[in-house]
Amino acid sequence: MMNLVWLVPFLPLLGFLVNGLGRRYLSKSLSGIIGSGAVLAAFVISLLIFLEVRQPGFQAQVVNLFDFISAGSLHIPFAFQVDQLSALFLLIITGVGTLIHIYSTSYMHDETSEGFARYFAYLNLFIFSMLILVLGANYVMMFIGWEGVGLCSYLLIGFWYKNTNYNNAAKKAFIMNRIGDLGFLLGIFMMIVNFGSVTFPEVFEKAAALGAHSAVIPVIAILLFVGAMGKSAQLPLYTWLPDAMAGPTPVSALIHAATMVTAGIYMIARSNILYTLAPCIQTFVAVIGLVTAVLAASIALKQDDIKKVLAYSTVSQLGYMFLALGVGAYTTAVFHVMTHAFFKALLFLGSGSVIHAMGGEQDIRKMGGLKKYMPVTNITFLIGCLAIAGVPGLSGFFSKDEILSSTFEVNKIMYVVGLLTALMTAFYMFRLYYMTFQGKFRGTHEQEHHLHESPGAMTFPLIVLAILAVFAGYIGLPEVFGAKNLLAEYLAPVFAPSAPFAEVHHLEHNTEWLLMGLSSVLVIITIFLARSWFRNYEDTGVQRTGFAKVLENKWYVDEIYDAIIVKPLMGLSRFFEEAIEKSGIDRLINGVGRSVYWSSQQVRLLQSGQVGFYIFAMVIGMVVLFVIGFLLK
Repeated sequence: MMNLVWLVPFLPLLGFLVNGLGRRYLSKSLSGIIGSGAVLAAFVISLLIFLEVRQPGFQAQVVNLFDFISAGSLHIPFAFQVDQLSALFLLIITGVGTLIHIYSTSYMHDETSEGFARYFAYLNLFIFSMLILVLGANYVMMFIGWEGVGLCSYLLIGFWYKNTNYNNAAKKAFIMNRIGDLGFLLGIFMMIVNFGSVTFPEVFEKAAALGAHSAVIPVIAILLFVGAMGKSAQLPLYTWLPDAMAGPTPVSALIHAATMVTAGIYMIARSNILYTLAPCIQTFVAVIGLVTAVLAASIALKQDDIKKVLAYSTVSQLGYMFLALGVGAYTTAVFHVMTHAFFKALLFLGSGSVIHAMGGEQDIRKMGGLKKYMPVTNITFLIGCLAIAGVPGLSGFFSKDEILSSTFEVNKIMYVVGLLTALMTAFYMFRLYYMTFQGKFRGTHEQEHHLHESPGAMTFPLIVLAILAVFAGYIGLPEVFGAKNLLAEYLAPVFAPSAPFAEVHHLEHNTEWLLMGLSSVLVIITIFLARSWFRNYEDTGVQRTGFAKVLENKWYVDEIYDAIIVKPLMGLSRFFEEAIEKSGIDRLINGVGRSVYWSSQQVRLLQSGQVGFYIFAMVIGMVVLFVIGFLLK
């Protein structure tokens, strides 16, 4: 199957080309079939590759397609690396991506045929870019995919480009990611200068040879992490992600679950040895992840837009993943990427089902009582909430518990803050659930009259994702359960090179049981607390004040950025426009233009058309030349 790995990204690329070039001629059904079929075919091939990779004794394989860059001693091939990590991400990207494509065939039915085909072309390009990112056998290949998902996020967030706010959200995502991408690019240049290569095995071998006392490795690690901050929405570069809700809801699911925001986690997991050799940077990663998780979770407590709650939830969960990476629990971080992909895609698609039934309404204060109108959406959304809250038995419980246990081994204070974040997660998710599905309907009579369950093309992906959200965690059962951790065993070869340099921590089983029991009890209490407060919620119309107002306004981070960054830069640009461009450069250029114009007006008078004048001018010219020649002699 290694010889067919090129087909995995090629098929979505082909779907992009067919739908993009034929958008004016294809019907909606044909566009949907092409777009969904391309990703489904890529999923089938990815599954076959995964089955081959999971065989005992499998060694990472590099498939070279052609030489991409060759300059002196630097050779960068266009090559794919297939190993346990890339094979797992292939399944997540193409599997969840297929379900989102199928869902979109119904969700986007009101679009014109051309818009429908354009939408699926962008989705396919998004999948293609993410596949290049995870399959790339070197950092330059990864960067190509990295930039590709940034472009596609811009295209899809601003898909309804006639709306100025949506365009602004798309530009914000694009620009903030450029800040992070500069860090990533500088990290690549540092590798070329110090290691003479960007290929994974060569970089990692040379880094290991330098050891933990090298001054170069921390610099490279922090530069790469700046890239991850932007792409995976970590403090301070996280504010673009909540605004990215401007795009169609399936796009939100794709960004948050299967593509863009997981790129930073993948990159650090792939570069695990660099971070293990730079413990100070690793600690910095953990702190940034933890602070981001707490900040985003607190904001989600007071958001009323159903998609904004989920958006800040994603930022918080990504913080959890970076916390795991920062304490050296690389397998655990990847585990949470996988479980999060299932329940977050489920929650976003569930919210899309609700928005579809509500005629575009996204304010949960105007919902309520949807349980009886939308039974499938209700039960699947509830499963997603239980999973993300970390209720025992569901996938989120196992991955969240592993993160908290790993953090407890390294830093007890971080563990307490992480546990507090988990409780906030349970509270705001069940606030969302009870305000949306329980109690009395608070919308208009017109909305209530049109409430109905979503079509099969939308509920089928919900059911599949709900099943995965329940059972996916069982591949990562901790040893305390007396079972093999299949995921850890599977990913071991990827993280083996960093093992000799990592600190070994052992948590006693009794302590682990105690931690699991504590978090489970507190989460369940928190859920019942949310139930008692919001099961029969009624909108009184009272405006929030005090700290609640601060959370509603997202800690005023956007306003702070606007005051200290955006407005000063705009003022500086206006100063340069007036003082330098208009008064200096424009005046100089216009002066030259006017001078040339005036000169041409005078010189043209020489072309009078009178022969006598021409003879006179010739004689004068000869005399002048004679005099000059005489003087020079």
